[in-house]
Amino acid sequence: MLKKILLCCTLLLNGALLSQAQTDSHTFALGDSTFMLDGKPLQIISGEMHYTRIPEDMWRERIRLAKAMGLNTIGMYVFWNAHEMVQGQYDFSGNKNIAQFAQIAKEEGMWVVMRPSPYACAEWEFGGYPWWLLKDKTLKVRSLDPKFMDAYRNYVLQLGKQLTPLLVTHGGNIIMVQIENEYGSYSNDKQYLAQNEKIFREAGFDGVLFTCDGPSQMPAGYLPGFLPAVNGEDDPKKVKELINKHHGGKGPYYVAEWYPGWFDSWGKPHSGSNADADAKKLDEVLGAGISINMYMFHGGTTRDFMNGANMSRTEAYSPQTSSYDYDAPLDEAGNPTAKYYKFREVIAKHLPPGEVLPDVPGKKRMTFALNVIKLTGKASLFSNLGTPVESEKPLSFEDIDQGYGFVMYRTTLKDAASGLLKIKEMRDFATVYLNGKRISVLDRRLKQDSLQLTSPTANAVLDILVENNGRINYGTYLTDNRQGITEKVTLNGQELLGWKMYKFPFTTLAGLKYAPAGDDVEQPALYRGTFSLRGIGDTYLDMHGFGKGFVFLNGHNLGKYWNIGPQQTLYVPAVWLKKGVNEVVVFDELKGGHKELSTLNHPVLSELVKE
Repeated sequence: MLKKILLCCTLLLNGALLSQAQTDSHTFALGDSTFMLDGKPLQIISGEMHYTRIPEDMWRERIRLAKAMGLNTIGMYVFWNAHEMVQGQYDFSGNKNIAQFAQIAKEEGMWVVMRPSPYACAEWEFGGYPWWLLKDKTLKVRSLDPKFMDAYRNYVLQLGKQLTPLLVTHGGNIIMVQIENEYGSYSNDKQYLAQNEKIFREAGFDGVLFTCDGPSQMPAGYLPGFLPAVNGEDDPKKVKELINKHHGGKGPYYVAEWYPGWFDSWGKPHSGSNADADAKKLDEVLGAGISINMYMFHGGTTRDFMNGANMSRTEAYSPQTSSYDYDAPLDEAGNPTAKYYKFREVIAKHLPPGEVLPDVPGKKRMTFALNVIKLTGKASLFSNLGTPVESEKPLSFEDIDQGYGFVMYRTTLKDAASGLLKIKEMRDFATVYLNGKRISVLDRRLKQDSLQLTSPTANAVLDILVENNGRINYGTYLTDNRQGITEKVTLNGQELLGWKMYKFPFTTLAGLKYAPAGDDVEQPALYRGTFSLRGIGDTYLDMHGFGKGFVFLNGHNLGKYWNIGPQQTLYVPAVWLKKGVNEVVVFDELKGGHKELSTLNHPVLSELVKE
């Protein structure tokens, strides 16, 4: 009985201490030259991580690695389209549980700078905006358009319910919140920015708010009265001059995005940076007392068709890869790199007296290659068309209530004809078939939108499979982001009418009809296989020999692959494998006849193939 009483007392005491630890109040404010935490100077040494790009079972591990490198803060974007995929339906569960991510950071002794914006950029589809905003052709994002602002406000109010209990003003660890994001790269409407601030305040974000912009864009993008952080500048003198100029001659001085790496785009060389040069710059910035957020500390992977794309008046459409490795200190799979250890040495030099860095956690999982996986089932898209949407003119993805994936557009050519077939404003990648035989591939990157059609017979069936390759996430083309065939199809200048549209959003693979895999023509298809494991660990699918598509593993969409590179593998987190039977499904829109899939114990992220 005495043991039971002591045990109960111990549990009650531990519970009380934990409760006190979770509700300890702090103050956070802007000083003239530095941030002030509980009345004492705080130099923010932060690293960006995105909860949606990391399996939730790995969140704590990655945060501990951030702390071991010397970071005291996590920077994190919030992606609106991850939480409101259907208008009015909000999802903050599982891998989208942003409050849980912030709470884990608190439990690990880390502060958080939250960036809900709600525009994020981040090489993320539509910059984080939900696709359904584009269903109304007249709606203008990032503006005072009432239709946009109403949707924006509804979302931020829901976000406030999740995050305001975790603000430092309420005993939490979120010390600052960003409103908008690099707005100066887009426009300069101060009334719009002020309305952002009002919405965030209404949602309960009652602490420190800030904006961030590139050096030349700060005049247009900052909101007077709020801290203007700078992105992409690491010269301490220039950082201080810029912030002084836009903040009444004082700080604090904060580099909200410092780039010790860069993202990759399909068909372009793998990006990276020099670790020694980066470490030297980090040393200079920290030595000058400037706070910093490295973008990225750990990039992870962009899955579920969520990669974005760049495009400008001078740059062609350029979609980004699924790997968001970013040449970051922590690689795509969460392994410390040489850059990680160099940064750790630098940060250790700038710790307050008496502080030491925790040990770097040891690797818990092996990375290995599996035996060759046999692909035994095949589901052709042409055999799984389902019920079409019918219309005289082709409709965009948004018009048929689809956000991502693929749409098969079908019409019948009543008369035999030859000539130029042109798809006006095709977004973004298409394979064209005549009577089931592929006759062309069209790619928005290469400004390909037409082909010569040669003597089809009367009543030939024309199919155009169009893929959303990623909506633009940055710049003026944000407002022109509808997908599919967004205008019309003409043959020798004559518009083709009478269309059927078959939807393939691939949010799930349930309901597909499979047949035994074998040699086949170049038609789009899914290839299924199973494999058994006695133990699990990280691995990489080797996509050499495949064309273009995506992969599902045990129900998880691992992301896209494309044989043009530079990414040639897909990362498989150990936590998504299981002992016993596992299932893999590979969709390929360019190559057929697949019978097996191999794996590697390392990534291949820098192998371009000449197009």
